[in-house]
Amino acid sequence: MARTGRPREFNRDNAVQKALTLFWQHGYEPTSLSQLKEAMGGISPTSFYAAFGSKEELFKEVLSLYRSAEGRVTDVLHDESLDPRQSIETCLRQSARMQTDSSHPPGCLIVVAATNCGPSNDNIVQALRKERQKNHTAIAAQIRRAASTGDLPASTDLDALTATFNSFLVGLSTAARDGATAAELDGAVDQIMQIWGAPGHAS
Repeated sequence: MARTGRPREFNRDNAVQKALTLFWQHGYEPTSLSQLKEAMGGISPTSFYAAFGSKEELFKEVLSLYRSAEGRVTDVLHDESLDPRQSIETCLRQSARMQTDSSHPPGCLIVVAATNCGPSNDNIVQALRKERQKNHTAIAAQIRRAASTGDLPASTDLDALTATFNSFLVGLSTAARDGATAAELDGAVDQIMQIWGAPGHAS
């Protein structure tokens, strides 16, 4: 009688990393359970649900993993040891480099993963919107801090400036998905930072 090989041990951390790549590349809704199981070594539905509970619960783990790794490029928005301009500029440059890195799918998971979700997955849409709102809030806080210290002119429309930088940050993802290079996006950051003026000087 032929001997069967010992089943390969299921590596949960590796499985979540595989799922991250799929969700990042295809989006939440288009990524099927079959694709996820296959990427995890061809595990059974029973094993999948035993490990993760549901596709949605798996995505929550993926989102947490992303935020603790690649997604940390926006953490600098909360760093008050930097001046506000430097905080925002560093975030944009780090994000541009990360989103064009060839070691993973292009763009930002938090931006791209729910762009094609239907009403049945509105909870995923809202979860990612909440994540993006955190960046918007942090940009707004840095801009208010700059205004309070005189780094921005008193006439500055703070809400409009916040929307400008936040829209640029979100737009990096589409540009990266469309093939923009890190150098091209870095040059774009040069241009948008001119809105603020030279470091240390109100324009």
